[in-house]
Amino acid sequence: MATRTLWRTRAKLAVAATALCSGAAVAVISSSEDPAMALKLCSTVPVRLYRNSVTAASVAFDYEYSLWGLSEGSTERLRVKHEVHLRSARKLQELCFKNGGIYIKLGQHIGQLEYLVPEEYVQTMRESMLNKCPVSSYDQVCEVFKKELGETPDKIFNEFDPVPIASASLAQVHVARTRDGQKVAVKVQHTHMTDTAAADHATVELIVNTLHWFFPSFDYRWLVDEMRESLPKELDFLLEAKNSVKVLDNFRKLSPHIANYLYAPKVYWNVSTSKLLTMEFIDGAQVNDVKTIKKLGIRLDEVAKLVSQAFAEMMFKHGFVHCDPHAANLLVRPLPSGKRSLLGKREPQLILLDHGLYKELDFATRFNYASLWKALIFADANAIKENSIKLGAGEDLYALFAGILTMRPWNRVIDPAADHLVIKGTDGDRSEIQMYASQYFSQISELLRRLPRVILLMLKTNDCLRSVTNALLQGSSPETFLIIGKVSSKAVIEAKLSQNKSFFRWLSVWFEELCLEARLFSIRIFLWFLQMQKALTWST
Repeated sequence: MATRTLWRTRAKLAVAATALCSGAAVAVISSSEDPAMALKLCSTVPVRLYRNSVTAASVAFDYEYSLWGLSEGSTERLRVKHEVHLRSARKLQELCFKNGGIYIKLGQHIGQLEYLVPEEYVQTMRESMLNKCPVSSYDQVCEVFKKELGETPDKIFNEFDPVPIASASLAQVHVARTRDGQKVAVKVQHTHMTDTAAADHATVELIVNTLHWFFPSFDYRWLVDEMRESLPKELDFLLEAKNSVKVLDNFRKLSPHIANYLYAPKVYWNVSTSKLLTMEFIDGAQVNDVKTIKKLGIRLDEVAKLVSQAFAEMMFKHGFVHCDPHAANLLVRPLPSGKRSLLGKREPQLILLDHGLYKELDFATRFNYASLWKALIFADANAIKENSIKLGAGEDLYALFAGILTMRPWNRVIDPAADHLVIKGTDGDRSEIQMYASQYFSQISELLRRLPRVILLMLKTNDCLRSVTNALLQGSSPETFLIIGKVSSKAVIEAKLSQNKSFFRWLSVWFEELCLEARLFSIRIFLWFLQMQKALTWST
């Protein structure tokens, strides 16, 4: 009976949603530059929505039917649940590939949430969504070139490989050589991507609104607003090129001590447009390619520290943040200068790719966010509450906000132990966090509705960075948190000094910075002592 009821509910939802979507599809025509293409898309929107509804019904039925009657915690239930997770993840993967565009970006994000969704979903999405997306044909690539530059690729470049080396949700990348022999990477937007994005947006908006109508606790309408704002920017490759120049300029001016350790490919402006981007080709290992990084003679912990410091500097000091740092967008190569560490290992340089999605943090937001992370690192409960409230979490959900940022329960967040925020990557850690996510789903939805969209993108960025760190270190490291603590604390100190440059303020800030260095030094000594103690225990 329960199964029959479930099928009736899902079927009604599919029919109602498909019918309602026709109105949204018509809206696409009126705003399109290509009415013929928009008319064609008018038929694809209901198809996509129907496809979404069928997939949702299939997944829901699979869970309900397969787990029916199996006792909680039994070996048989765990085995069957693993199989259902795997089947459902593949269904979701197939849906993302069939719909393309925004759906692939959503799939990429799921691949970063390793502590919030089952491992089967994470692995399935991560293996396929980062650089194995559907590709445009060479004829379609030529169509974009003709429209943008008036010639086909073979007329513009000496060489142009028709087979892309990578394909993402919005574009794909081809290797080419310029007339003067320079090897370049050419990013080509998928044809009619602007209209496809509009159709995707209409479909996702209808799904989210319909789900909220049926299930009021499921309120992800903020996601629709964020997509509406960010997609046009991601589809403008000239803006992406300008962002790549600006981020390096920020490091040179505001963080010169690590500027040489960061790089973005040089842009060839004369063969770049809003839908074509020609950049310097760079050889490097993806940041999660542990074997290749080791072969390059680079220590994994040094890469993890560089990633943490680079993004901490962006968030807390620059206020201009790369918000899509998944593994395919971060490359690692040896520092071109050939500099080596004290242990003789080659030092890493981090290559930032895909600069389409950046967010600017105003002074107040940047100051409060830095203050919050400083409080989180040093387990200051009062400051965590104060700054969480300032960022919009409210007095009732500030502890949950801290938990989402750190992926730690509140009792661990305020634990004074030096390694209180470290995630060891064990099954126990993963199960604990997934349990909390399930238990507090409605509160999480409410928190995400309250927070400013810029903070929501910081959460997404944190998810990506956490995934990268976990791939490098099989968990997190106290050292990466100490880096975040140091950069956030110094950003707070510098912000205070910028508001009042009197001698007494300078003296106060100098003393505060001295205390910070002493505190960080004592924590490092304590962590070193713990490591030595563990090493002695293992040796005996």
